[in-house]
Amino acid sequence: MSKSKSTDLASNKKAYHDYEILETFVAGVSLVGTEIKSLRDGGGSLGEAYVRIIKGEPFLVGAHIAHYKFGNVHNHTERRDRKLLLQKREIQALKKAISEKGLTIVPLNLHLSNKGYCKAKIGIARGKKLHDKRSSIKEKEQKRTVQREMKNS
Repeated sequence: MSKSKSTDLASNKKAYHDYEILETFVAGVSLVGTEIKSLRDGGGSLGEAYVRIIKGEPFLVGAHIAHYKFGNVHNHTERRDRKLLLQKREIQALKKAISEKGLTIVPLNLHLSNKGYCKAKIGIARGKKLHDKRSSIKEKEQKRTVQREMKNS
């Protein structure tokens, strides 16, 4: 029997509501020891986070990782900029995308890879207007009702 455990450490569910995700990338995240321990305990949040490219390198800005409860004087700061590890061609694609008007880079989730490394799923996104949000909510409700009907019949 294989153990089925969720490898999601933190997710940004609001990003799918506020943005239309055009393309996604998976990037490594440069963390210190107490940060990964805190994330494994469920102490992470991507609610206000975004990705910026500073001097040609992508950084995760505004992500909150709580202090590790067993950390000592070597504990990390909660809201520091964390470097994202991507290939050169992926960084160039991100630079090109954000140079277009109305596009931004948002973090979608933090998860563990098979080898235990922390990875960030980031997406190139375009902001939704209010009527777009309403139409996506309607579509979701219609899908739910169709599935309920299929289940009941």
